[in-house]
Amino acid sequence: MFNPVSPRDAVAHLQPDIWASVNRLHIRKMIAEYAHEQIIQPSYRHVKEGWVCYVLKPDLPDIEYRFRARVLRLHHWYILTESIEKLVNGQPVPLDALAFIVEFSEQLNMDPALLPVYMEEVAATLYGSAYMHAQGGPSSAQLAAAGYQEIEHAMTGHPRFIANNGRVGFDAADYRSFAPEAAEPFALLWLAGHRQCTEFTSIAPLDYASVLQQELGDTADAFNAMLEAKGLNPADYIFMPVHPWQWYNKLAGIFAPDIAAQRLVLLGYGQDQYLPQQSIRTFFNIDQPQKYYVKTALSILNMGYVRGLSPYFMRTTPVINEWVYNVVEQDPYLQETGFCTLREIATTGYANHYYETATKTDNPYKKMLASLWRESPLSKIKQGQRLATMAALLHVDPQGIALLPEFIRLSGLDAEQWLRQYIHCYMSPLLHCFYQYDMVFMPHGENIILVLENHVPVRAIMKDIGEEVSVINTDAALPEAAARLHVTVPDNVKTLPLFTQIFDGIFRFIAAILVEHMDFQEQRFWELVANVVQEYQQRHPQLAHKFLQYDLFVPEISPDALNRLQISNNRQLRNRANPFDVPSVGKLDNPIAAFKTSAYAKLALVNE
Repeated sequence: MFNPVSPRDAVAHLQPDIWASVNRLHIRKMIAEYAHEQIIQPSYRHVKEGWVCYVLKPDLPDIEYRFRARVLRLHHWYILTESIEKLVNGQPVPLDALAFIVEFSEQLNMDPALLPVYMEEVAATLYGSAYMHAQGGPSSAQLAAAGYQEIEHAMTGHPRFIANNGRVGFDAADYRSFAPEAAEPFALLWLAGHRQCTEFTSIAPLDYASVLQQELGDTADAFNAMLEAKGLNPADYIFMPVHPWQWYNKLAGIFAPDIAAQRLVLLGYGQDQYLPQQSIRTFFNIDQPQKYYVKTALSILNMGYVRGLSPYFMRTTPVINEWVYNVVEQDPYLQETGFCTLREIATTGYANHYYETATKTDNPYKKMLASLWRESPLSKIKQGQRLATMAALLHVDPQGIALLPEFIRLSGLDAEQWLRQYIHCYMSPLLHCFYQYDMVFMPHGENIILVLENHVPVRAIMKDIGEEVSVINTDAALPEAAARLHVTVPDNVKTLPLFTQIFDGIFRFIAAILVEHMDFQEQRFWELVANVVQEYQQRHPQLAHKFLQYDLFVPEISPDALNRLQISNNRQLRNRANPFDVPSVGKLDNPIAAFKTSAYAKLALVNE
């Protein structure tokens, strides 16, 4: 079931010219994002040909980096890639991303015990980047007209995190089998967990039998027969899908007592073939795309977390999803925008009683065996529409060509028309969820699916609801099973998710791509953002008091510092009980504050 990879094939893409290219690109990102978070401080030298020349000195003597850049809004560093050079004792030397980390380790202020793992994650990220560059495509022009899965598998990871594709735990063969950018289709394994240890939960009226019938069909009968042949009663068990890597590397050993006692029984591979999505542990059924997405525990370290799934969370995930879904479906404005959610409609979770009783604290050993089923996004589109991950808007292909301008070019619209439509369909519903319902999501590029018509975004679909939605008003009425959504947040930071996820995590990069690849005025982009905010406010005068209380036009903002988070603890970025207790990048000028208009004065009058 796995791709055979010879020792030579495992490193065939690690060629000197490719390695030099991906190191240069990664150092560009490192300088830009570390400087954005004020971890490092480049020094101004002089202006040359419209660019500011900077020098950056590491902790070690006789080494310096030189580059040309322009600092855009939100302290975003637009660095001229080819200008970056490293000098040792005044002599140029090749760029080396891992050496960069070593040289700046004191400024990074990383725990020495965490530093080698962080370096391993960066090395693995470079390994994957080299693989994608060696493949050479598809180009941005091709992707602009491509299908959902082709776009999905061309993405290169989170724009902010330096170690964004570490996948610590995968070997070189696993990478070729299971990494989204490299994987061939594969089947999922199925296990049977005894009901004493296993729970199934779903939204009404969906039940276990109907999920099994859709996902397994006649294969379920064959699995039942396997249990009966062992003298076991199928009615005593719940079937669950697992990632093949998880079985071979974690479950077969760590769950050995349960397997020997037949509390956990291996059934075999399912018939359908899947492709992993950007999140690496979510799978799209390519044989029967109308079937559900499947998400499983995958105990590899990737971008700040060991990617398990909590059986405890699985119990309440369908209830949470149904509550959010109903809020969205019953709100006229959200329906007008076309915003919708992909429900996680059924879950399974297996509790290993040894690890549950050994420690009361949360840990990855308690999250090794769980799965969920999520609606397919194909069920949410009409004829003539297609899907694209929002991460695509930040994509630059191996030839250095950005995808966003290609979408705009194919649409036939001018850039302002296209951007206005995109900003509205993405941001307006998120503003409404915040101001009307005190509800915030994690709407980064991988979590939003855009619905396109004629290459123009017309709707946004939100996914990953169960783990990444919060209600920041503890007085808000929630179903008892959804009570874990409540997060106590001081009023002065309630807008932080909007500024961090939307402004700093998405719009900052879109603005830079527009400047670099389309010569589009950055100020005009932020004015378009401000216009969408004001249009939303004018549509909802009944919320004027909240617009003033949670003001998006404040002079300064302080987004979360994601790399500082990862550097401080590369196994748990956020405390889910207090996700707002994080370091910031420092105070930045709010790029839409300058567009605060007389309309705001009218809001104040309405509030009075």
